[in-house]
Amino acid sequence: MDSAEETTGGYRPWSEVTPDAARRLLVAAVEAFAERGYHATTTRDIAGRAGMSPAALYIHYKTKEELLHRISRIGHDKALEILETAAGGPGSAAERLDAAVRSFVLWHAAHHTTARVVQYELDALAPEHRGEIVELRQRSDAAVRRILAEGVAAGEFHVPDVPGTTLAVLSLCIDVARWFNAAGRRTPDEVGALYADLVLRMVGAAPDGSGTPRK
Repeated sequence: MDSAEETTGGYRPWSEVTPDAARRLLVAAVEAFAERGYHATTTRDIAGRAGMSPAALYIHYKTKEELLHRISRIGHDKALEILETAAGGPGSAAERLDAAVRSFVLWHAAHHTTARVVQYELDALAPEHRGEIVELRQRSDAAVRRILAEGVAAGEFHVPDVPGTTLAVLSLCIDVARWFNAAGRRTPDEVGALYADLVLRMVGAAPDGSGTPRK
């Protein structure tokens, strides 16, 4: 994982992981999973990237799947924090939806390597771990659905299908991790602003925040 991804957006994804050797292995696993895919990556690949012996990996993680679960849990916890903070924040539904999309997209762009693993390797998790992550995803879905439902109730949004629109909004945001290129012409902040505007248009929010939906 390049150092720019670790620091952009004011968030270091693995700062809570200790000791240092465990953190190095986690970062190496993210790089390997993003580049080769979970199933094509071996524990030897991960240990080599971390500058450690294969045996050293097992001191900190019992299996390759445990590494993926740790990565997925940290990433989904962060995603949930972003969306629930926006949903419970101040302002109109349109302002809160803008904040949710901007920050969610920013994270997926700034940490695109990590986000690709977090969002697209779910099926590789063991059933009990997959169930845990699915529950976190459902809570993220509920945070966005809450904003949309409150916007509809307040007359700010025109959304005939709140669950379907929730899925569309989250899918749009998450897909940024798949295509974002740090060497591209848009910064993570610029992509966040673009997507926030697109989503507000999608739900028929007023361009001036007046509460009158777009026609």
